[in-house]
Amino acid sequence: MSVRSAGGPRTELIADTALALLVERGMRGLTHRAVDEAAGLPQGSTSNHARTRLALLETAMRRQAEREAEVLDPARMPGPEAGREALAAGLALALHRFLGGDHRHLLVSRYELALEATRRPELRSYYDAAGARFREPLEALMRAAGSTDPARHTLSLVAWCDGLMFSCVAGSYHAATPTEEELRSSVGELLRGMLGD
Repeated sequence: MSVRSAGGPRTELIADTALALLVERGMRGLTHRAVDEAAGLPQGSTSNHARTRLALLETAMRRQAEREAEVLDPARMPGPEAGREALAAGLALALHRFLGGDHRHLLVSRYELALEATRRPELRSYYDAAGARFREPLEALMRAAGSTDPARHTLSLVAWCDGLMFSCVAGSYHAATPTEEELRSSVGELLRGMLGD
């Protein structure tokens, strides 16, 4: 996978390179030296930016959240007044954007960071804050759609989305990417099951 090599600030380059290394080499392959080499930076550049491994992971996690937000693109998501069909279409579009090729690598780096957050409580707050940026608006949409238990229904919906993405990127369905229409149908079925007809 290529990383950005020029044009952006050094912090962004270091963070993007760290995410690319997580995808290519896993957590063990993410070192300060490896980031310097992959980014084409002088040795010690990453250490000057993020002195500890924890600081490097925090940098990667913040960038992960930024890049996921770009993929989700809140402007494409429906407002609370839009209704269930628009909600299903918006979620299907977001899922398809993640699974459609250009952004699949973000899911792999997310899984690496999620596992590390279970081992490092210091990272947990970063990971949870990133999740809240998606979960809280979704809960508001579920409430507006008529959910009798928005928090529980949001958990079910997020768990379904996460499971689908994992299956299609790293699991047994990795060779099959659902179409946006298939995703819309599946999300619609799930919403009808939770919210009724």
